[in-house]
Amino acid sequence: MRATEEAEILACIPQLRRYARGLVYSRESADDLVQDTLERAWGKLSLWQRRGDIRPWLFSIMHNLFIDAVRSQGRSREVDVGDDLPEVADRATQSDRLELRDLDRVLQRLSAEQREVILLVGVEDLSYQDVAGVLGVPIGTVMSRLSRARERLRAELEGRPVQARILRVK
Repeated sequence: MRATEEAEILACIPQLRRYARGLVYSRESADDLVQDTLERAWGKLSLWQRRGDIRPWLFSIMHNLFIDAVRSQGRSREVDVGDDLPEVADRATQSDRLELRDLDRVLQRLSAEQREVILLVGVEDLSYQDVAGVLGVPIGTVMSRLSRARERLRAELEGRPVQARILRVK
């Protein structure tokens, strides 16, 4: 049984790399985060509850490692919006590269909470329930963060000003 679980974990490496890259932006930091996630997963494999897909469990480990790293820095992380673009499978045209760069920059401007949700739902295709489990928040919070993230992405990509939301306290 362990060989099957190890094969499932190995099959998730591309998704882990993509998610890590969205969280930390730097390729080197993303690779470190994936490595730490895999080490933790191998060491804690006996704790996996074997209910469905192993990906949410791996993303949860990565999320916790990411949050721990941010907390240990004692400040919000700096965002490097350089021109280092993710690898694209097909040969991209210059306009494709510009659009991808714009999207990548806008994603980096989202709060970490919104970026995590949009990456897990939109890119990794996890269900709202799985994302809630990964992040340790209620499903309603996932839906709210996703809605705000999508609206902010849309506004910024269309060049519209992003309006701050005012919370009314009763």
